[in-house]
Amino acid sequence: MHARTLRRLLSPALALVLVWPLGAQTVEVDTVPGRFDFGKMWTFEDAPADYFGETYGFDASPEWFERVRLSVLRVPGCSASFVSAQGLVATNHHCIRGRLTAVSREGESILDDGFYAESREAERRMPDYHTDQLIAIEDVSDEVHAAVDAAATPEARSAARDQAIRGVRERLRRQHGDAHVEVRALYHGGRYSAYVFRRFHDVRLVMAPELEVGFFGGDPDNYTYPRYSLDYAFLRVYDDDGRPYRPEHWLAWSLDGVSEGSTVFVVGNPGSTNRLLTMAQLELSRDLVTPTTVRAFGDRLAEMRAFYDADPEAGEAMNLRQVMFSLSNSMKAWSGRLDALRTPEIMARKRASEAEFLAALAADPTLSARYGDVVDRIAELQTGKRALADEYGAFRLLGSPTASSAIMRRAFSAVESLLARQAGDRNAAESARRRASEVRDLPPELELALLTIRLEEVQRQLGPDNQATRQVLGGRTAAEAAEALLRESALASQAATSRALGQAGLEQDPAVRAAAALFPAYARYATEWNHLSTLESELAAELGRARFEVYGTTIPPDGTSSPRIADGVVLPYEYNGTLAPVYTTFYGMYNRHHGHGGRVDWALPPGWLPAPPGLDLGTPLNFVSTADTFGGNSGSPALTPEREIVGINFDRNIEGLSRDFIYLPERGRNIMVDVRAVTESLRHVYGADRIVEELTAGRTGPGGS
Repeated sequence: MHARTLRRLLSPALALVLVWPLGAQTVEVDTVPGRFDFGKMWTFEDAPADYFGETYGFDASPEWFERVRLSVLRVPGCSASFVSAQGLVATNHHCIRGRLTAVSREGESILDDGFYAESREAERRMPDYHTDQLIAIEDVSDEVHAAVDAAATPEARSAARDQAIRGVRERLRRQHGDAHVEVRALYHGGRYSAYVFRRFHDVRLVMAPELEVGFFGGDPDNYTYPRYSLDYAFLRVYDDDGRPYRPEHWLAWSLDGVSEGSTVFVVGNPGSTNRLLTMAQLELSRDLVTPTTVRAFGDRLAEMRAFYDADPEAGEAMNLRQVMFSLSNSMKAWSGRLDALRTPEIMARKRASEAEFLAALAADPTLSARYGDVVDRIAELQTGKRALADEYGAFRLLGSPTASSAIMRRAFSAVESLLARQAGDRNAAESARRRASEVRDLPPELELALLTIRLEEVQRQLGPDNQATRQVLGGRTAAEAAEALLRESALASQAATSRALGQAGLEQDPAVRAAAALFPAYARYATEWNHLSTLESELAAELGRARFEVYGTTIPPDGTSSPRIADGVVLPYEYNGTLAPVYTTFYGMYNRHHGHGGRVDWALPPGWLPAPPGLDLGTPLNFVSTADTFGGNSGSPALTPEREIVGINFDRNIEGLSRDFIYLPERGRNIMVDVRAVTESLRHVYGADRIVEELTAGRTGPGGS
């Protein structure tokens, strides 16, 4: 019996009863895997035309998918879309937030005050910026797999894969006139797709609201719903001759929006997910990787907040608010993953899916002979990683440029330079020396706090009796040892570090001695962890090929920052003992402003106070759907079967953070800015009639083309 046939026979009959110990209690979970547990991040190369047509009752033809694909764009870190015949592009405010300072002129603060170009000539080019349009896709699986299968060892297979991918990229660049080409491993290496992009380098800012409304709710409202954020911005793409680019396809701007039960498709570039991990990998993440990361982020974020509260001016000077938001965003995401991994029902469904897959492999002699032991071999590697748990905790975030002690980063690079010099590798020595000299200073109070955290982690993870711990602490507390290192080491400042790196006797510096004491443990850990990860990646690729043999394209691959289309429905959901509405309105935004007394995260800018004449406060502002989105989908258009854009995706709710591992539409929602709110604000707050006319006038019918 073929494995695909077996899967149809097994599902949904296969059920597991799992028992979790919870203190003195046990929880029994009787479950079956869901049809869409692996999500709905469909690829364009395997577009689910039949499923879309059967489910939503429209002709999802190849032409429909092509027009959608050519209407949607990728910008650095985010997604976007063409929304007019003159190259106008819609995306999120937060996707370009970090670029607004670069287009501000003397005396301006576009980030705080917003920007509107009243004419084409006033649109400002964004330096070092680009946007990509996907123009072609090629399945290169056979080419890559042939190269990999000819290699004998994991290292050789990895090298062969890289070489084959380079060859594919060079071939397609020549074929498509020096286009931008990326090759992505789908199903962890079960398949490989080459994506050919037309890259536009002349992208200009047309409109961005004030930070206070583009980021309304700030960090506290991140990953929550109901929301009240106008997280949108408009750009324009220009051609090589400096004229507005005229796309063949674009999305028509909706005038009617959505209502409960509406179908939407969210198109963009979701980042890496982990839905195809084995149970052993998920359990390692639950027990080690995720809780360690949550604690590491949390400890550092607490110290940063304390520093900022004590000295806001210094915090602003070093852009600490943005750093804290980034850390908080990461910590919330990791905390959501941890909650999912500790939810018995979720793990039961994952275990049931793995059992179903293993049964399918066992039923096919050919597949069983080649792939039958892969899951067990991956589990053995997780055992090896568990043995490195102490070192993982001691050195987590060691190289982070924003969340790690500067002196410790310099000291480790200095040790690497000294060791490379002893080995006669002058290039490696110089590279490490340069890394040490480039580490920027942190304010002394913050540096002391971050260094203390690192030494506390070393003491806690390696143990107080560990020889390296004793050597670093010298019988002192972590705080005392940190103070001494910063007082006595030449690596305590960037300027002194540059001088010290070129002098004899560097190995006697207190910080270098501390790093040298820790370096053997770190080097052993890093070498072994990387070796295990290399083996794991090769086995994951084998497992991906096995999964593809069993399931084909009936399940989509994990997110890989490559173009995807996800279907969903606008639906409310239960939360906090009540029901979340499908959309919020401007009434709620003003209520949040007044209810919080104008506190910084909910303070509306002057142009919004009082409410401008003509602004309809009942206009839908943010709405939710069940579409399967993830990081990287920021800026993605939400469109209808008629190819009208009805929203711009900007977040998920906290219940949807489990999507890293499993797609659960009953609890997760993506959150979008309603285009009706965009239009209303453009008209009645910003007086941006030029944009409104371009969005709404001269439409040639649904789909804009």
